[in-house]
Parts: sequence; structure tokens; C-alpha cells
Amino acid sequence: MISSDETAIRETVSTWMAASQSGDVDTVLGLVADDVVFLAPGRPPMHKAEFETLSRAQAQPGGPEIAGDSDIQEIQVVGDWAFMWTRLRIIVTPPGGAALERAGHTLTVLKKVAGRWVIARDANLLAPVKPG
Repeated sequence: MISSDETAIRETVSTWMAASQSGDVDTVLGLVADDVVFLAPGRPPMHKAEFETLSRAQAQPGGPEIAGDSDIQEIQVVGDWAFMWTRLRIIVTPPGGAALERAGHTLTVLKKVAGRWVIARDANLLAPVKPG
């Protein structure tokens, strides 16, 4: 049986994916904690201010098209904290350029703030997918 917390977390992920693909930066920012930390291979940890700057730049006219899908593999809820791991695939297509596809796993820690689940930490292990 799926708990109401798990359902809410799945809705958060669904909202994140839809907002990311449509360039709705404000909605995406509303889904992360003020102290969020994003971890990705080959780069230093990214905090909310840098994430916002990069997100707004990508959402500008002439920015890349973003597509993808997230397949949640597991969600565990412990009080006001939760973690999940997913299989994630993202395709970024710059205007007039070739699509770049990255895929892999993520590990995300969420916390409940004012009754809503938000992303507190996110580590992604996405790697380029070779065409063909």
C-alpha cells in the first residue's frame, strides 16, 4: 500500500519534471529547500542561488529544449524526512544543435517543510549516452 507521503513525493517528482521541461523556473524553485545541495560528477556542490541562476539562463528565449523521464525505484519515508533513488534520463537540445542525452541514477533526500515535500539534497550519477 502506497502511503500519502509517498504519493505526495511522486507528485513532487512529476511536477518537477513537467516544470523543468516547460521552463517554469519558479515552480522548480518552489520544490527545493532553501538549503538544498545538488551533487553531480565533476563539479563542486551547487546551492540554490547558483541553481536558480543556471535555471533562469536556460529558460530564456533561445535556451535549450529539455526533455526526459524519471523512473522512481524506491521511496522510504522516516518522519519528516525521506529518500528515494531513481533512474533518470535527460535530453538537452540546444537551438540548432545536436541533442545531448544523459542517463543514470539519482539519490535524493527530501524533507517536509510547511506540510510539503521539498528536495533537500540531490546526487545524480548521470553520464552521457552514446548515440546508436
